[in-house]
Amino acid sequence: MSSRVAAAISAAKAEGRGAFVGYLPIGYPDLDASVEAAVALAEAGADILELGPPYSDPVMDGLVIQEATQAALAAGFRLGDTFTALRAITARVDVPVLVMTYWNPVMQYGVDRFADDLLAAGGAGLITPDITPDAAADWIAASERTGLDRVFLAAPTSTDERLAMIAEASTGFVYTVSTMGITGERAELDAAARGLVARLRAHGVEHACVGIGISTPEQVAGVLDYADGAIVGTALVRALRDGGIAGLTETAEALAAGTAPAAK
Repeated sequence: MSSRVAAAISAAKAEGRGAFVGYLPIGYPDLDASVEAAVALAEAGADILELGPPYSDPVMDGLVIQEATQAALAAGFRLGDTFTALRAITARVDVPVLVMTYWNPVMQYGVDRFADDLLAAGGAGLITPDITPDAAADWIAASERTGLDRVFLAAPTSTDERLAMIAEASTGFVYTVSTMGITGERAELDAAARGLVARLRAHGVEHACVGIGISTPEQVAGVLDYADGAIVGTALVRALRDGGIAGLTETAEALAAGTAPAAK
């Protein structure tokens, strides 16, 4: 089955630019507002949406995202709300929507049931930050059955053996972690990301998108010198928190402008 996520990256490439992947938490500031925010992000130029169901133990998330997800949980978010939000978003925008989720909620919900409900809601696949391909047999089987994309993470510390496994198991793109540690903005991106993308290319990865620490149009442009997409989260969540939909739109449009060669 063809990957809608890979197709979106290829479409951006055909326009002579890299892809802009934008992250927002589902349910923040509330469920309806998070739908409006996701739609606004797509309309402002995101090629792929990455939406995160709030989780009680977000080990990889920085403070801004943690605060947003904790607020959503406190307001009563439940995992099933993920699919309610996705149905509303995918009815209004054409960009592929990936769900970025820790693995425990998927296990609790049921891997096949989660995959089926994700597909029915119009979702394109999962980004799974805390499970590796060798521990993901159930998810790999479910994604092959449903045609959903499975995006695994690669880190600068990953061995060549691990990168080969990630390259083989991932579809859509490989989520290339720019730095070790939690998400958040950094003044300068780690040069390790460039080396990691080169290593992934050597293992046959066609699409590598870099995330963690990207917060400005200039950083987007810098990453797209060597990667196929730039993933931004914290800067967008902060813009939504501080400026509502208007602030989010302004920030997203600026970041999207960084994908064009003229921005370099």
